[in-house]
Amino acid sequence: MFGNIATIGYALATAGPALAIGLIGSKNQEATARQPEMRGYLRVNMILAIAFAEALGLIGFVAGLVYGG
Repeated sequence: MFGNIATIGYALATAGPALAIGLIGSKNQEATARQPEMRGYLRVNMILAIAFAEALGLIGFVAGLVYGG
């Protein structure tokens, strides 16, 4: 029984960061198009934001493994 619930948790743990990284990338492209001279600064912020989003996904994945079975 808990295996099915854990599988749903894994799916949610990967879907959230996937959506977040997609939004981060699209907004970075939009901001770069508006102000090309800020390209380097925006790239650093984008990579940092992606790292945080991915870390949350990994925490969710590990929590599903620990508590799911």
